[in-house]
Amino acid sequence: MAILANKDVQPLTAAQARHHAATADRRTRLFNRCCTGVLIAFALLWLVPLAWALDTSLKPNGETVNPTWVIENPTLASFQTLLAQGDIINWYAASFIISALSAAGTVVTASLAAYALSRMRFRYRWLTFWIILMGIMVPRQVLVVPQFQELGSINLLNTYWAVILPAIPIAIAVFVFKQFFDGIPKELDEAARIDGAGFFHIYRRIVLPLARPAVSAVTIFSFVWAWNDLLWPLIALSNPEIMTIPVGLATVQGTYGIRYADTMASAILGALPLVLVFLLFQRRIVEGIAGTGLKG
Repeated sequence: MAILANKDVQPLTAAQARHHAATADRRTRLFNRCCTGVLIAFALLWLVPLAWALDTSLKPNGETVNPTWVIENPTLASFQTLLAQGDIINWYAASFIISALSAAGTVVTASLAAYALSRMRFRYRWLTFWIILMGIMVPRQVLVVPQFQELGSINLLNTYWAVILPAIPIAIAVFVFKQFFDGIPKELDEAARIDGAGFFHIYRRIVLPLARPAVSAVTIFSFVWAWNDLLWPLIALSNPEIMTIPVGLATVQGTYGIRYADTMASAILGALPLVLVFLLFQRRIVEGIAGTGLKG
């Protein structure tokens, strides 16, 4: 029956083959153009708030009562006010130190936990993993009072460590690393173990170098998370010299009331380093997110 059915199938002529190929090519081009249009629309939608913030920050505060896109009297007065009233250099330095150490601590602790969950076999392993993931659903505000009491009891409040230590245990980072580690062939571990390598040697010399995309993504996201955090640093830090940039700018803004030009200027000053980080490491971010979908 199969032979008879195959005899009834007529081969495509050269003209028909070219027609089908041209049709498929047109569909592909149409699909690509639609995707490009959607991406451009989302990019423009994302850029509109940034353009509005820049536009507002370059106006006198009096012209922001009835906001328009026209800048009649452009001025840098809002930026000058913030630079004069605040200790911007120290705030940037404090934010960089806290964010960098928080990101490094997150990478080390999350990657070790994820490697143990991915490679080791122990009782209640999956229960432990799901308990860690449940931490994603815990609101940050719930932990403010316990953290304040614990860090106050060991005299760490109003120090860098008061902000760094609570920022390290990020549950989503464990999930990202575990997904990536699950995609690394276990045969590499077995071969290294035959050669006499131990747990930490395999983790440090084999698994972690292969997980560079995940390391980069977690580092960047942790850095951005710590940089943008306002609630806990506002509670834990009262010394103006070690305030982070969001806290410092918030305290300066509090002395002026509602002044939209100053508010937008502070938002631009706070977000500018993060925009530069994203532009420099966007390829790493994409590679890290794509890599978490790998399966062994």
